[in-house]
Amino acid sequence: MQIFKMKENVAFMSVRIPAMIFSILLVVASIVSLSVNKLNFGLDFTGGTLIEVGYDHAAKLDNIRQQMNDAGFGDAIVQNFGTSEDVLIRLAPREGVKAATLGDNVLAVLRASGDNVDMRRIEFVGPNVGDELAEQGGLAMLTALLCILIYVALRFEWRFAVGSVVALAHDVIITLGLFSVLQLEFDLTVLAAVLAVIGYSLNDTIVVSDRIRENFRKLRKGEPEDIINTSLTQTFSRTIITSLTTIFVLFALFYKGGALIHGFATALLFGVFIGTYSSIYIASSVALMLGISKEDLMPAVVEKEGADQDPMM
Repeated sequence: MQIFKMKENVAFMSVRIPAMIFSILLVVASIVSLSVNKLNFGLDFTGGTLIEVGYDHAAKLDNIRQQMNDAGFGDAIVQNFGTSEDVLIRLAPREGVKAATLGDNVLAVLRASGDNVDMRRIEFVGPNVGDELAEQGGLAMLTALLCILIYVALRFEWRFAVGSVVALAHDVIITLGLFSVLQLEFDLTVLAAVLAVIGYSLNDTIVVSDRIRENFRKLRKGEPEDIINTSLTQTFSRTIITSLTTIFVLFALFYKGGALIHGFATALLFGVFIGTYSSIYIASSVALMLGISKEDLMPAVVEKEGADQDPMM
């Protein structure tokens, strides 16, 4: 850990205005993209057709994906099911095409390469996330943010609470914007990754806020900006080590986890980066802009009973 230890303070807050402008531009661009391009929802949200086929040898998933793409089924999700010979293919719903007809077309495409392929089952799959569940999920997210706001306000100070919630909203919107701009598939695994990003970002923000509060009480001299710079410098090594450790694991998932987990790993990789950035330049900057001061964070003095009485009486 000494590798990343800094002896002198880094003036993080000296570039807070350019950082805030950069973040505002990213948030606006993300909102515009979400409004225009929307999200590319996967089968978990849209439903579709599920086809299970069997090979007489170990199936090569990359070849199957290429066959499906060449035949006009570029949205097909291909994965092994149980054994290397069994393959599960999921397709988005197509208007006017029955599941049985779609299954025959897929089987013909797979057999065109000369492989012996058997149809095991075919069925229509409804969306796992309906309108009602999506609405409840949105309400749950708002409730969680409100609870976080209340917790941080009670735990630290209301200015830190506002900064934490702004940082969380910043991370979620920009992460969703990335998937909207690149039109990456958004399924339940990506949704789980977005929720994990919220937890990661909040944890990092609370660590930073705790150190800022501690230094406001401990350091007798210094402007709020200087104290925040000191706190960020002291926690920077911890932040970098935690982020790098997480990123190493996510890189392994991204490159070795297969196509089905690419979206999950992508969301978390980007989320770890943006979460680390927001804990420094969003949460702390918002608290500073709201006028956080030493007086706001000093513990309340509790008078002892009888302290105001004359000791000579």
